[in-house]
Amino acid sequence: MTSTASAAGTSGRVPPPTEHLGHVIFITAAAAMGGFLFGYDSSVINGAVEAIRDRYDIGSAALAQVIAIALIGCAIGAATAGRIADRIGRIRCMQISSVLFTISAVGSALPFALWDLSMWRIIGGFAIGMASVIGPAYIAEVSPPAYRGRLASFQQGAIVLGIAVSQLVNYGILQSADGDQRGNVIGLEAWQVMLGVMVIPAVIYGLLSFAIPESPRFLLSVGRDREARAVLADVEGEGADLDARVNEIQTAMHREHKASFRDLLNPRSGGMPNFLPIVWIGIGLSAFQQLVGINVAFYYSATLWQSVGIDPSSSFLYSFTTSIVNIIGTVIAMVFVDRIGRRPLALIGSAGMTVALALEAWAFSSKHGATLPTAEGTVALVAAHCFVLFFALSWGVVVWVFLGEMFPNRIRAAALGVAASAQWIANWAITASFPSLADWNLSGTYVIYTCFALASIPFVLRFVKETKGKSLEEMG
Repeated sequence: MTSTASAAGTSGRVPPPTEHLGHVIFITAAAAMGGFLFGYDSSVINGAVEAIRDRYDIGSAALAQVIAIALIGCAIGAATAGRIADRIGRIRCMQISSVLFTISAVGSALPFALWDLSMWRIIGGFAIGMASVIGPAYIAEVSPPAYRGRLASFQQGAIVLGIAVSQLVNYGILQSADGDQRGNVIGLEAWQVMLGVMVIPAVIYGLLSFAIPESPRFLLSVGRDREARAVLADVEGEGADLDARVNEIQTAMHREHKASFRDLLNPRSGGMPNFLPIVWIGIGLSAFQQLVGINVAFYYSATLWQSVGIDPSSSFLYSFTTSIVNIIGTVIAMVFVDRIGRRPLALIGSAGMTVALALEAWAFSSKHGATLPTAEGTVALVAAHCFVLFFALSWGVVVWVFLGEMFPNRIRAAALGVAASAQWIANWAITASFPSLADWNLSGTYVIYTCFALASIPFVLRFVKETKGKSLEEMG
């Protein structure tokens, strides 16, 4: 594999002029609105967990399935989005996702029963899955190589902003309902309003999709060369060698074909079907990102803090402060991802998460009944915020950057879909198991997450290669 320095040197590309960079930032931010909805929809349920438990009188196992069922839709959406995008374009996929987000928000706010609430969550999950694939792929395809890492970080930045906004909105709605998740707000229960507010960003996402151009790679793939050149001129500047860029993209596309699941299989695997090594690495990155338990902090944090004796209003406030820490960590990653690289950030994050999770496990081992001793409670709160910080400045960003960059052109869409699906399946496993595991042993649950964080260190050292500074065509 070519070294980072030589790859950057042979590409011979210079950053676009400032005015073009501003245009690229607008395009990237608009596309990353799907990430905002991804974060908002994923986290907004945090404010409704206990209300749903109370309204429908269900236990931890059934509650977990209602919360986690959206992730099944996420996996399906992620697995199919790449193929859909190759057929109808990235922008049309964004518009479909926007419509599904809107339908899900309205349905979730006005459910007839538990079964249709679950159905609306699956629909919303499908939209999240599509956004999780289309956002990184589109941003990678329109970004100039010199800025691609930082621009790709917009996706995760939008996700964490969506998480924070959802927690702030939930807190505000809870206060207007006098601290009661089932209190009356505009004629509905507070938790229903929390879920319905997502209509607003969903509509904004749809409108923004009409203001940004189609990916030049897709345009070239369907013979719309003039439009592709116009987009490349907009994002890379009039001084860019457009002929060279078009030839580079077309040459790469001619070497590839429409990737299918079969293309991801290793022809040297012998009997049983087996993925190519690079696909397994993508799956591993996706799985580790979730198996450290990050989404427990965003799906269940209010419930978690209430279970150790913190009152509901304070638990919602801690959920919001955790989201702010998440944003700070993501900004740190966006600053350093193109400076020190993806791999070093991942290793720093793994080490920090391991220590923070171990401290949480120790603190929760002192739980007696529904409370923690003061010292252990303080350690648990600080460690939880440190865990989110180290995740955000590392795995939260670099996994999405890796998945947008690491696969060869001929399998990128299909491989990204499989890796993203693996991420949602791992997310489902953690989300569905947490309530029952917490009932069994909260400290033991965090020991499991600690082990996954620790295991991610040798995985990165052994299998993950740096992608900083390379063009997409140089990935193979």
